[in-house]
Amino acid sequence: MWYDLGMARGRVFVVVLLLVALLPRLAPPRPLVVVGPPQTVETRHPLVGVHTRLTDEVEEWKVQRTLEMVREMGAPWIVEFFPWAYIEPFKAGEFNWGPTDRVIRHAEAQGLTVIARLGAVPAWARPDPDEQPTTWNYLDRARYGDFAAFVAAFVARYRGRVNHIIIWNEPNLSFEWGYRPVDPEGYTELLAAAYDAAKAANPEVVVLGGALAPTLEPEGSAAGMNDLRYLERMYAAGAGATMDGLAVHAYGWASPPEEPPAAGVINFRRVELLREIMDAHGDGEKRVYVTEAGWNDHPRWTRAVRPAQRVAYTVDAYRYAEEAWPWVEMVAMWAFRFPAPQRSYADYFAFVAPDFTPKQIYQAVEAFARDDVIWVEEQ
Repeated sequence: MWYDLGMARGRVFVVVLLLVALLPRLAPPRPLVVVGPPQTVETRHPLVGVHTRLTDEVEEWKVQRTLEMVREMGAPWIVEFFPWAYIEPFKAGEFNWGPTDRVIRHAEAQGLTVIARLGAVPAWARPDPDEQPTTWNYLDRARYGDFAAFVAAFVARYRGRVNHIIIWNEPNLSFEWGYRPVDPEGYTELLAAAYDAAKAANPEVVVLGGALAPTLEPEGSAAGMNDLRYLERMYAAGAGATMDGLAVHAYGWASPPEEPPAAGVINFRRVELLREIMDAHGDGEKRVYVTEAGWNDHPRWTRAVRPAQRVAYTVDAYRYAEEAWPWVEMVAMWAFRFPAPQRSYADYFAFVAPDFTPKQIYQAVEAFARDDVIWVEEQ
């Protein structure tokens, strides 16, 4: 039988073109996102918060569902990271507010109070990479004014909607300070510049300093500096006049939340030692915000606990802070949900899986927020 190979190839090409044209129509439609009427968080424990991770979430319906689940769990507070490098990526004064607007809009709709963590340096505000390679945590003093201008723009845009900001994150770790020796005086100078700019944009905004990582690293360590020593040096540099409150991190590692604090121990109550430093420097009227805390239940990580312990420790930590720390405004556990699997021990900090399946820790905090009986399955 005679067969025209060229004609056959032509027909296949036409079919392929038709399929390519039809694919968008064959794909499932994107979920319709409708911002409904404002909701209210129902909780008996208004101190409860979580640190969300929506920075790299692409689909709007996932942002909405994440924040719905925060509200449904009974947490009135969220801490969210808004990178300067994403919002002002190409040059000074050229902003992309779209993704940030989306998160704020949906948080408002769910009745959540947002604490905005600000940091991460765009490439244009860092040294030329051909001359000096840097990470996005690197910021020279000469660029402090650029960061302060970004802070002012953020505060002005969300005035009356976002009333709490954190300046930087864990500056007492070298990694978070651009892989340089940590510098409490330099950070205090940055905090002061951001504070003045924020207050000029909105005198009512609450500017939080610190967000210090709990660590026992001594001065001179390549990794970082003990958070207690770092805070002392911040105060010596004048930080008391450049912040309205202190953001702290309070990881429990393998210890229960009620374990007493000690200078040589990392545990949940280490926060009390930071508070003593605030008191000693006349800042006893200022509030403390625990913007990261929590326990991990990875089966093989050396700092993890069993799943049932994690549930009990988390709920007990919320309760302990509520009853024993009248100077604490909120406690945000790390981390509510990651947009994708981290494929590491970090997944075992989450309250909700990437596919929105709630973990036992979610259900326990939800019950605590309602003052229901908490049932824990031992694993």
